[in-house]
Amino acid sequence: MTIVVKGSGDPNQMIAAARQQVKLLDPEQPIYSPRTMGDIRAESVAPERLNLTLLSLFAGIALVLAVVGIYGVMSYAVTQRTHEIGIRMAIGASRGDVFKMILSHGMKLTFIGVGIGLVLAFALTRLMATMLFGVEPTDATTFASIAALLIGVALLACFLPGRRATKVEPTISLRYE
Repeated sequence: MTIVVKGSGDPNQMIAAARQQVKLLDPEQPIYSPRTMGDIRAESVAPERLNLTLLSLFAGIALVLAVVGIYGVMSYAVTQRTHEIGIRMAIGASRGDVFKMILSHGMKLTFIGVGIGLVLAFALTRLMATMLFGVEPTDATTFASIAALLIGVALLACFLPGRRATKVEPTISLRYE
């Protein structure tokens, strides 16, 4: 038999009062597992909460790996193109032009990656639909905010190699040919 008691106040005091009332009706009746609705609800959504916590953890790790990867690729590209950057600056390219060139190269790759990721994420929403509560699987706000976050992170990851490229001295980079 299950008894549900609705009330306000401290749940522990209500459990004690419910125990006392049951004992008055039948002293031999065992009382086990008294829980509040909050406990029951938390227990019922625990597997989904664990899945989403793990998914969030892996998403955070993926974001960090993406930042490190973009930074590494852009840093390597700047190192490989030092001679080209030196030539561009020697024939009149400004530091701003070099910075824009490096940034546009990185952001072009980012926009391609975000576009492919959005298409794949939209296609995989049916698998995630059972884990979402209160959010539509194809929520435009979520898709837009995550895309904006990824673009912002990629912009930050491209910024440092771009700044380093502007500090290339044409004479030094041409000397090492």
